[in-house]
Amino acid sequence: MKSLEAAVTIQHFNRYKPLLSELVVRDLKIKYRRSFLGYIWSLLNPLLMMTIMSLVFSYMFRFKIQNYPLYLICGQTLWSFFNESTNMAMTSVIYNGALIRKVYIPKYIFPVSRVLSSFVTMSFSLVAILIVMLLTRVPLTWNLLLFPIPLALLLLFCMGVGMVLSALAVYFRDMLHLYSVLVMAWMYLTPIFYPVSALPEWVAFLIRFNPMYHYVTFFREVVLYGIFPTAIHWVGCFGFSALSLTVGVLVFRKLQRNFILFV
Repeated sequence: MKSLEAAVTIQHFNRYKPLLSELVVRDLKIKYRRSFLGYIWSLLNPLLMMTIMSLVFSYMFRFKIQNYPLYLICGQTLWSFFNESTNMAMTSVIYNGALIRKVYIPKYIFPVSRVLSSFVTMSFSLVAILIVMLLTRVPLTWNLLLFPIPLALLLLFCMGVGMVLSALAVYFRDMLHLYSVLVMAWMYLTPIFYPVSALPEWVAFLIRFNPMYHYVTFFREVVLYGIFPTAIHWVGCFGFSALSLTVGVLVFRKLQRNFILFV
């Protein structure tokens, strides 16, 4: 029975893939509309932010981290994708309320398309990471080939979070304000600017329950340090992605029935 339901779901998804692609392209066009540099900002923005933050945290706070610019831009790129994709997904159903009331469209298409468009934007930022790697002469190892894994798993994690947020925001508009506070606290609990070794032992232990810690650390281990990620990060990345996507699908399917009454 479950296999039949899964097959129907896959068939249903394939039917609407062209629409999903159109929504992703639309989001990208809107984001860079009337921008002189356009997609180049996806490359310049992480480089400029890395430069500023490297000056602040390297000289003012003096964190002793090997190749701090690359350390920073790796964490910053993944966090920016998570922050942007989940915020865009949260408002996706609300902003497409008029379309939902007119025609039948699978409603999960909207948060998924927002997350995918943010993922495309982040893919341009990977060029900035490559530039920093070349400038700082980071040794290239075979482990670097693993870099798509944390990105793909983070994509699934963001889809799950995005579906939950988009469903809750339809009924509770306060989520739009509450999440901005939550995501700021979440950012400071993620070792983006600082090393975990700078934290008290009990705080460092708690951070291991932070999903973003595992995605960021996995990515840094293969890109910055050129090492094979430890088992805890493999389990953390796969586990949180599976949990997030499962919860996201279940919550969205349960709450979407009455969307049309609230959008």
